[in-house]
Amino acid sequence: MLAAGTMLSRILGFAKTFVLAYAIGQTQSPAADAFAVSNQLPNNIYALIAGGLLSAVLIPQIVRAMKQHTDGGTAYVNKIVTLGGSLFIVIALVATLIAPLLVQVYAQTASGEGKGFTPGQIDLAVAFAFWCLPQILFYAMYSLLGEVLNAKQVFGPFTWAPLINNVISIAGLVVFIAMFGGRAANSGVDDWTPLKIAVLAGSATLGVLAQAAFLPFFWRRAGLSFRPDFRWRGVGLKSTGTAAGWLFAMILVTQLAGIVQSRVASLGSGAAGNAVLQNAWLLFMLPHSIITVSIATAYFTRMSHDAERGDLGAVRKNLSLSLRIVGLFTVFASIALMVVAVPFGRMFSNTFDGALSIGAVLLAYMPGLVLFSMLFIIQRVFWAMHDHRTPFLMQCVQSVLFVIGALAVTSLPNEAIGVAIAACTTLAGTAQTIVALVLVRKRLGGIEGPVVTRSHVQFVIAALIAGVAGLLVVNFFGSFSASGFAMADFTGALITLVLAGAVMVGVYFGALVVAKNGEIGNAVRMLRSKLGR
Repeated sequence: MLAAGTMLSRILGFAKTFVLAYAIGQTQSPAADAFAVSNQLPNNIYALIAGGLLSAVLIPQIVRAMKQHTDGGTAYVNKIVTLGGSLFIVIALVATLIAPLLVQVYAQTASGEGKGFTPGQIDLAVAFAFWCLPQILFYAMYSLLGEVLNAKQVFGPFTWAPLINNVISIAGLVVFIAMFGGRAANSGVDDWTPLKIAVLAGSATLGVLAQAAFLPFFWRRAGLSFRPDFRWRGVGLKSTGTAAGWLFAMILVTQLAGIVQSRVASLGSGAAGNAVLQNAWLLFMLPHSIITVSIATAYFTRMSHDAERGDLGAVRKNLSLSLRIVGLFTVFASIALMVVAVPFGRMFSNTFDGALSIGAVLLAYMPGLVLFSMLFIIQRVFWAMHDHRTPFLMQCVQSVLFVIGALAVTSLPNEAIGVAIAACTTLAGTAQTIVALVLVRKRLGGIEGPVVTRSHVQFVIAALIAGVAGLLVVNFFGSFSASGFAMADFTGALITLVLAGAVMVGVYFGALVVAKNGEIGNAVRMLRSKLGR
């Protein structure tokens, strides 16, 4: 049920980005870049104030309170929710009031060279931000309430609530298109009325509000009843210890690098700017979110128990197995998405040049997928061993390298900045993962390197064979020609993508079966254990 919720949420998320691209454009759309910056602001601020801290630090205390108190921790939960809600209201209010300042922080104003946001774009982004920044409160309360339900073993609502968000957002976009037309009428910044802004940005915020408001309906099922409690003594924030400090420091470093990325990406506005980078990253994260996160979560529990027993041999074994099973899917996804990058770009853009621009950003991102997923698992090895300092230092390596690279690409032409930022992300992430592999190998006394390497070599060879087959398909349908079937419209691009994907899946797994790869059997057994008969 949880996997289905995640999958459907991702599918609807993609549908929302397609409808948004139809409504306000993607490439060569100043309005799209302005909305991308503004709608990302609440996510960035939420990640800084609460992202990760709720699940990694506060929630263990909630679980402890549920075990220690006769009321099942209800009084403690009431204090936490009251404290969190009060804090998040204040932060959301202050952030909304300083919306113009936040936009200036995340968007670079146009210079004499013509790069960056124009004054009209800045004004439009600020108007969007006033509507979008209240999402901080709703995202934070969704996470807080959801983690409380998770602690009470009620998992479904937290997984399925984002579907409501996506449905409302899509409905709002459909209303926007019906009232104001599509990208041809809305990609500029001059014709935006208050009503137009309210429908677009307001519907996005309404979706997040509904996502958060869905969860309290399940509190009785979890055995909870909420009453505001402003007696915050004894909440236990002082006991969170150094773990919270290192985790917050890692998030802070990541967000500082994110500010640099947003500002540099705004220099490419009108070509491959903020909107293109966000949607390309969304596709990059799709296989990671569905495959890596699910598998890593299962193995994180195992490795945590192994680490508690001091059994480093078992930690090594589970790390090796999880890296290989994840690699089975991410290596293929990386090659396959590179092959269909241009047809995918055409699904977002109504021009051949726009499709090439989006495809180029995807090509720059995708080589980093395999190592990015490896890093995700390795971080959890250190967390399982109660080491939060090492992941922070690893993040510093990535952020410093990325910032250096991002600042270096500011001198490039507008149309090259988006691709260069994606390439910097890939290179910096690669360096971070190499450092992580060295450190985790030293910490565990080995990671079954030859076994992991041999499996990944098989994956790469099979994926390259599948990639060649897929390339023949996308070329046959004219993906690299402005007059080709794949470039004619959205439907042609979608048909090309589906057919090429089907061919590549068959060739890839067929090649691995011929090679008698052992990870296919492991993956099938895991699926059977998850799905039952």
